[in-house]
Amino acid sequence: MKNYSLLIIVSFFCSILVAQQKSNSLLHLNRAEKILFLGNSITYDGRYVAMIESVLLSSHFIKGTAIINLGLPSETVSGLSEDNHANGEFARPCLFDRLESILQKIKPDVVFACYGMNDGIYLPFDSVRFKAYQDGIEKLYTEALKSGVKRIILITPPVHDDPDLGLDGYNQVLDRYSTWLLEQRKNKNWEVIDLHFPMKKYLESRRRIDPTYKLAPDGIHPEQEGHWLMARSIISYLNPTFPQVIKWDEYVAKHTYLPKLYEAVLKNQELMKLALLRYTKHKRPGIPSGLTMEQANQQNKHLEKQISLLIKHD
Repeated sequence: MKNYSLLIIVSFFCSILVAQQKSNSLLHLNRAEKILFLGNSITYDGRYVAMIESVLLSSHFIKGTAIINLGLPSETVSGLSEDNHANGEFARPCLFDRLESILQKIKPDVVFACYGMNDGIYLPFDSVRFKAYQDGIEKLYTEALKSGVKRIILITPPVHDDPDLGLDGYNQVLDRYSTWLLEQRKNKNWEVIDLHFPMKKYLESRRRIDPTYKLAPDGIHPEQEGHWLMARSIISYLNPTFPQVIKWDEYVAKHTYLPKLYEAVLKNQELMKLALLRYTKHKRPGIPSGLTMEQANQQNKHLEKQISLLIKHD
């Protein structure tokens, strides 16, 4: 009986230890030195990433953490490309052409990755293309983990709004890609943030009022409102108490210094993005050549000082 009681006690403390280890494995962002965002042209645009950093800084959720945007236009994790992509000028770049270099040179603590929009190459659903996307996501996760990344957060692709078919076109492919990714929360215990279905729901609700309403004029690349929807979903995942302000302008209006902070953050992220794309190397034509790291770091110090002063006077 004593042995049985001892076994129960040991089992109890083991379960606590396992729970603590699981909790501790999710590195809090304010303890991260470098947070990296990977993705395609929507991430490269930079607005949702700059909104996230501005909000996290202004709410003192992070301090002294570098948020790095290394999104690359046209990129996939599937390695697929249309036959005549970019009018035949170049095939879509694949993340795995540069991922090893990024992980070795940047050494991020936390990685956010948003892929899927380009991975189905804008064609009807196909199981072979779907498998290429799944394999690419799993490879990304495995490679990041092997390199020492402490926390990996995957993000479902934004909504696609076909000019003719609306949400009944290519977005149905993204519905399936997003559903699979969300299933990995349970199947693989992955962290996954859902942008896709909240954006779809928002677009549907706005369309009931105004059938001509669009989040993205071309159906792919969202304007400011869409970037704020993306940023808000990610911020709410990280901080569930964050107020659900619908528009970025409404949130900014409540914090008088925030427009200047956002402007400085966006400028700093753009500076470092182009310099780091040059430093880590990529195969995508048409990307402006950034400064050398030495030159960029000099300008970065000046911008970081501006950002610090703005935060102190909130």
